[in-house]
Amino acid sequence: MTGIQSKPERLNAILVNLRSSLPELRGALVATADGLPIAQSFSDNTDANRVAAMAATALGLGKRINDTLGTGNLSEMSVSGLQGQVFIYSVGAKGVLAVVTPAGMNLGLLHMEARESAQNIANIL
Repeated sequence: MTGIQSKPERLNAILVNLRSSLPELRGALVATADGLPIAQSFSDNTDANRVAAMAATALGLGKRINDTLGTGNLSEMSVSGLQGQVFIYSVGAKGVLAVVTPAGMNLGLLHMEARESAQNIANIL
């Protein structure tokens, strides 16, 4: 065995590290910009294909909103509900990182860890 990891293995390792740093996360997913799941880690039986498609669609809409309003390149966005939030981070031009949190999450810590993960993912993609 050479010890060289495939791209999906490296992406899964990033998600494992993210979830280890933030054990309260409900899940995390890396998808292509066109909505195909590449790596995922969820606490339940969440449909990764569906989440990937929705995250990519939300990212595209967020980019169009930013373009229309002249607020620069989209870096991240969120969708909030009573039970928690979904944070969607742009991962270069090729991908998206979606992170599902419970309500009351420490957002400073989340953003610090997730932004670093998004950068690491962008370097792989």
